[in-house]
Amino acid sequence: MTASTSGFVVLLLSVSVVQGQNDWGVTYTSTQICGVKGSTVEIRCSYTYPDRFNGHQIAIEKSFWFTTMNGDDPVALKTGPRMQYKCSKKSCTLRISNLMESDSGVYKFRFTTNHHEGKYTGEPGVTLSVTDPQLQVFVSSQHTSAVCFSSCHLPNHPSYIWYKNGQKLYRQTKSISVFKNYGDSYSCSLTGHEDFPSPPVCVNGQTCKRVIYAERSICASKGSSVDISCTYNSYYEVTSKFWFSPERGPQWKNPSQSEDLLTDSQYTGRVQVLETERGRSTLRITDLRETDSAQYQFTFTTSDFKWGSSLPGTTLTVTALQVQINRVKTLSQSYTEAELTCHSSCSPDGRPPFVWFKNGNTVDLEETSYKAQFFPGDSISCAFRGHEDFPSPLVYAPKLPIILLSPTADIVEGTLVNLTCIIDANPAADCAWYKNHTLLSKEPQFVFSSIQASESGDYYCTAENKLGKSRSESVSIDVKYAPKTASVLRSPSEIVEGSSVSLTCSSDANPAAKYTWYKNDQTLNQESQIINFSTISSGDRGSYRCKSENQYGQLNSSSEFIDVQYAPRIPDVSVSPSEIVEGSSVNLTCRSDANPAANYTWYKENEASPKASGQIFTITDIRAEHSGNYYCEVQNSVGRHNSTLHLTVLTGSGKSAAAGSISAFILVIIFLSVFLMIRKKFFKKTPGPEETPGKNTQPNVGSEYDTPSAAAQREPAKQQEDLFYATVRFSKNREEALYSNIKPAQPNRHNCDDEEYEEVDYTMVNFNSASAVPRLSSQEAENDSSALYSMVNKTPRV
Repeated sequence: MTASTSGFVVLLLSVSVVQGQNDWGVTYTSTQICGVKGSTVEIRCSYTYPDRFNGHQIAIEKSFWFTTMNGDDPVALKTGPRMQYKCSKKSCTLRISNLMESDSGVYKFRFTTNHHEGKYTGEPGVTLSVTDPQLQVFVSSQHTSAVCFSSCHLPNHPSYIWYKNGQKLYRQTKSISVFKNYGDSYSCSLTGHEDFPSPPVCVNGQTCKRVIYAERSICASKGSSVDISCTYNSYYEVTSKFWFSPERGPQWKNPSQSEDLLTDSQYTGRVQVLETERGRSTLRITDLRETDSAQYQFTFTTSDFKWGSSLPGTTLTVTALQVQINRVKTLSQSYTEAELTCHSSCSPDGRPPFVWFKNGNTVDLEETSYKAQFFPGDSISCAFRGHEDFPSPLVYAPKLPIILLSPTADIVEGTLVNLTCIIDANPAADCAWYKNHTLLSKEPQFVFSSIQASESGDYYCTAENKLGKSRSESVSIDVKYAPKTASVLRSPSEIVEGSSVSLTCSSDANPAAKYTWYKNDQTLNQESQIINFSTISSGDRGSYRCKSENQYGQLNSSSEFIDVQYAPRIPDVSVSPSEIVEGSSVNLTCRSDANPAANYTWYKENEASPKASGQIFTITDIRAEHSGNYYCEVQNSVGRHNSTLHLTVLTGSGKSAAAGSISAFILVIIFLSVFLMIRKKFFKKTPGPEETPGKNTQPNVGSEYDTPSAAAQREPAKQQEDLFYATVRFSKNREEALYSNIKPAQPNRHNCDDEEYEEVDYTMVNFNSASAVPRLSSQEAENDSSALYSMVNKTPRV
């Protein structure tokens, strides 16, 4: 219906729609609602249903508003701060505040009852359009005032902006006073919605000054062409006119310079201004770029006027088609099934058919959606039919990611290291980092602020989007570091002379270290990690350490003492005193070198039980029955050795027999002594070629009192017989007991130049007479009356 109020012409539209039959139905207050962004709208309905149906009492179980379906079932709108229900028994209102463009759609109401057939949906629903205010200016018939009016539902208490001849007046009321001037025009807009002003309206007549744009906004595809048109009029003759872009204003350095796009270098060769009829101008831009997205305005001047630029012109948005991925079903690791949609906010009017491309080849399909199987490496794009040269960007599964490692040189422990996963995919892919198949991070870059040796290993990244997943090649990180440990390991732990032994310098370093060995702090000529002793000896005993070194540092090990164990050497046995008297005390001593220290045990031949332990075996009050062979056994954990000595003790009963035999023996001794003395003198006069003056002779051993003739006969011989020492004493008392002591002598030391040695016998005879020896005291004579001692040392053959 129409109404006339105070000279204003207002068109009001109210539509009521009743759906259903047999008492089932939904009635909407209006099927079309226009709302301004940021405002509030109410969508109302009432509904009816019978009290009884098929003999059943009917009651409402559920009622709700919806815009989408899940199969055959509607999805109820969720209430919240912006969306609320106000429902009574048989009516319901949906209130939406702070409207957004995404709220545009068709809203329907549905109710269900306790009967399985008792559910009803109101059709066709209410179409909500969230758009500009769609303002108009109405001038009073007396031409004294103008009112700003909207065909859309406006927010509460809106404020307005007024324009006169394209210049802003900054008025905030819904109506303003105007003067009857044939050249003026007025326009209005809502505060906050200045991009959607009303068309200019002449105060008087139709020849006022004004510019009216054919479209407020235009969307165009990248690479295509667009025409931006307007009509203009002036009460006076137009002297100049051109198109310009307010966003390009800062590019003009000289304010007096024209802002005409025809002179803008950015548009050179791409813009034209066409005038096919009087009062209409068209700006044509070809080969559109995304940087061409801007607002474009037209201005003109007369002899005394210039059209203002406060009123917005036409907004151009240059964009490309986009392929949206709606549904994806993974069929296997090698391919997926997806449903794609070709979408653009800049669809040309009439929505011409689409063209799909797969791997560069045209697909025989002109629908908005495309459903197919996609394998790794496949790429998809779309375009408008007739605009195939301006396709959408390709969509594809991630290609093989590439890893960038920084630094590229050697990675040293404690430094900063970056791993970056370079991904090529559309839509954008999610990244994940792994080390030895363990997830580390989901960021495109993985950073080691201070990398450690334990972080050495193989790293790789994966990229995944809706169309697939791919994995990069692994990159190996080898963290270098100075030696951290150094120690000497020996094998075996117990070292025995003659065995095989190895010493290893154990070190943790990267790169592998070089080694230097030291024994007792003296450098060894050994640079390998292991020292091998094939047959170790006691001379190898000592403290060993090693030094581990690479280009990043060095480290010394602690010292390791190598203690070489060996069996006892052949023991050295001796008897003390050398002259044994019955009843006296005798010490038998045993000495040997051994490691570990040896145990000493004394045995007498043919006796199972040991006689003593320890190095010294002492026999107190020695008797004849003590005569015999004694041997010392030296033993440790490695081995054993023994040596034997013979001990003879003679009693007084054997003295007479010995005296008789000695007389004959003495004569032989005297003869030999004279012979040796004459021989010595002969050789002194004519030295042989093998004699060397000053060469050491055999040491003087044996006689207690030496005569000159006896000393002269101690001369080394080229061949020697077994060496014996005999000491014979005669006393006045012939009845004195005769003792004979025999012990093994030390081996003769001989000249290394001699080719051959025989055993040599020396015989020394000392007579106890007044002229030959000092006289004994009466006590000594009594104790030593007529005693004969014979000591024979026999040296083993060398």
